[in-house]
Order: sequence, then structure tokens, then C-alpha cells
Amino acid sequence: MSRLFLSQRSLLRRSVIVTSRQGSNSSLYPSRMFNSTSSSGWKFGDGASLIPEHQNSSRRTYDLDEMSTKDSYRLLTSAIIPRPIALVSTIAEDGTPNLAPFSYFSLLSHNPPLLSVCFTLSPRRPKDTRQNILATKEFTVNIISEHLAEAANSTSLEAPADVDEWVVSGLTMEPSSTVKPACVKESLVSMECELHFSHDISNLKSSDITNTLVVGLIKQVHVRESALAENGLELDPAKLKPIARLGGTAYSRLTDTFDIPRPSWTATEETVAELMQRSKKG
Repeated sequence: MSRLFLSQRSLLRRSVIVTSRQGSNSSLYPSRMFNSTSSSGWKFGDGASLIPEHQNSSRRTYDLDEMSTKDSYRLLTSAIIPRPIALVSTIAEDGTPNLAPFSYFSLLSHNPPLLSVCFTLSPRRPKDTRQNILATKEFTVNIISEHLAEAANSTSLEAPADVDEWVVSGLTMEPSSTVKPACVKESLVSMECELHFSHDISNLKSSDITNTLVVGLIKQVHVRESALAENGLELDPAKLKPIARLGGTAYSRLTDTFDIPRPSWTATEETVAELMQRSKKG
């Protein structure tokens, strides 16, 4: 199956065909039934009700200044979920390839097209991926779908620097167009990136650098046509089948979706005005 190469320019030209996000996604993603939110009768001002098992539960407060790094990691990585996972491909200055997964990963902006990956510095050994990006200023990010889960997880092995994760995982290098690091052929979405900037983050209690935030400029996006929605531009989540990181060694699948159209100010202005007026009257 050939790839559909979507450059920034072609994305801009084709964006005019994207359907409005105000309506339902059921026509955009016919392979998956998009259900309405379970609170379909919700109105402005209704708030939200806790489900019974949480209604009588008290809050526990954690002071992160008093917690160990290990405990704060366990708490935060199990609370901020699900997290997308970037399978990052880099090349060292000597030409050695590297492949590793990272869940401190996010889209930052579409204009300019930026993504971020944050690397936690290990006291045992430096992150090869971080070093390679800072040295060569190039990398690729490959989205992990269900069929890639085991192979991608194998690349997290803390092996010596001379161990080739491509060999360990059995994944296939596919030449990139604008950067030297390869894309993962088995990934349904791959992004070629240039280093936009990096920022070292220090422990607030000392000057020790504990993390490095890398922001990448996305130059090209390569998408398997079989994973696209009918409009030819957006990805169909039912076809992409992305996995996400939870706490500990747990991962999740995207097994269900629901549709909540964005509210329109024109359609709700009077309702909101009445609600605000009632709130002023107490």
C-alpha cells in the first residue's frame, strides 16, 4: 500500500474540503459509530453530577514538594491519561540509528506545525534520543497503533548504546524525504521533524537539569491511505487504532468514541445572557 505524502502546502490547499466540526462526525468516520455524549440533555448551567461511587468520597491532597520523585511519577503518570506515544527515530553524529518510545509527547500547534517531546534525564545513562536530536537537529515521530505495540515497547529496552533497536524490534526503516532519520514503515502515520528549539528544565530545589523539552517543527507527514477518513485529510481513529500510555506498565486502546458538537455563540447567546442574569440575582 503506497503512502499519501502530505506536505504543509498540500495540507493548506486541501483544507477547504474539510467538513465543519459543528456537525456530527458520523459521516466523516463511517467505519465507527459516533455516539452522542451520555449527557445529551445537558444545558448551560447544569454542571455535572458525580457518579454514585464518587459522591461520598473525600479528596486526598498530595503535596508534591513533600513527595519523592518516584511517588510523584507514579501519581502524575496515572492521573494525566491517556497519553499519546511517540516512537522517535534519530541518528547519532556517527551515523548510528536509534529508536525509542516517549509518552511525554504532544501536539503544540498547527500554525506553525509544532510537536513536543520531553526527555527525563536518567542518572544511569543519558537518553540517546535526546543527544541525537540536540546534535543533528533532526528526528521522526511515528504514531503507535495496536499492531505496533509489542515491537514499539521492545525499543524501550535500556540496552548499551551499540544495541540497534531496529534489529531488536524487527521494525523496518523507510527513508525520509527531508531528514536523515528513517520513518517506521509499519507506522500508519510518520512525521519528519526539525529541531525548533530545546529547553533544559532544572529541579526547583537545585540547579540540576532533570528534563529537556524538545520542540520539533513538522516538515512532512506521511499517512497510509488506508487510515484516512473519507475526506482524504483527517485520520479515522477506528482505522488508526492508536494506543496510549497509562500509569505503570498499562496501555489503553481507543475502543469507544462520542460526539459533542462545539457550541455556537450565535445560537446560545440569549440562553447564556439569561443564565448570567439569573446568577446576578442570586
